[in-house]
Amino acid sequence: MHATCVRGNPGRWPSRVLSDRPIAGPVPPRGVEIAGCPLPEDRLYNLEHDVWWSPEGDTARVGVLGTLAAFAGPFVSFSFRPVEGVVARGRSIATVESMRYTGAVRLPVEAEILERNPAVRERPRLLNDAPYGEGWVARVRPTQADEVPRYLETAAQVATRLEERIRTQRIRCWPATPDLELYEIGIECSAVLTMLNEELARRPPGAHILLVTDDPTSPIEMVRWSDQTGYPVLARRDEGTLHQFLVRKDPDPRPRVRRGSSL
Repeated sequence: MHATCVRGNPGRWPSRVLSDRPIAGPVPPRGVEIAGCPLPEDRLYNLEHDVWWSPEGDTARVGVLGTLAAFAGPFVSFSFRPVEGVVARGRSIATVESMRYTGAVRLPVEAEILERNPAVRERPRLLNDAPYGEGWVARVRPTQADEVPRYLETAAQVATRLEERIRTQRIRCWPATPDLELYEIGIECSAVLTMLNEELARRPPGAHILLVTDDPTSPIEMVRWSDQTGYPVLARRDEGTLHQFLVRKDPDPRPRVRRGSSL
């Protein structure tokens, strides 16, 4: 499918300009949002090891922070370490790897491993797509309950430090993890859209592409492109002169004609 470019006054259709906030995507557990990154309030956090801790009686589930997943990009490999029984604080229970990151999942307190989540081993992308849900890593029982408040903090307690980390590491959270980041700087609109269409044609349904462009009319052009192709723009973010759009390839795209449109 092809889309034409809109030229002229960017304020021509103000009601159709995309929002700076996510339009669709997985709904995270209730919590705060730090620089666009969700931080559920129903669990505790250890920023030293980039893990969360969700109490369940005398046990807890452990997983990795969504900000780590956003920083690392799509995870391609996940493996549990062959450790059993009680594991000391700071020891790793699993390793994760993406194209630009390799690291360990470490316990924030000494605990006994009760259960491992086989789903993340089979599909590492769960750590990206559902870090606070289906992407949990293990269920454990702390050996000393008084260590939990010593090494873990609430969302409110870590918010300021996490915001600083997001800023300094330039972490960008999106409703879904991009499979490709397409940077088209200094390129005319028609060429940008052609490249975007070509990339989408190569990828399977459900793929997400992050398009970054400095075209000043792109907020309008992307609305028109979405209408013509039927592919949704899930979110938009502006940073200086750069405009960023997260696009999803749907299996059955349906072009739209808006009321009053000449398309």
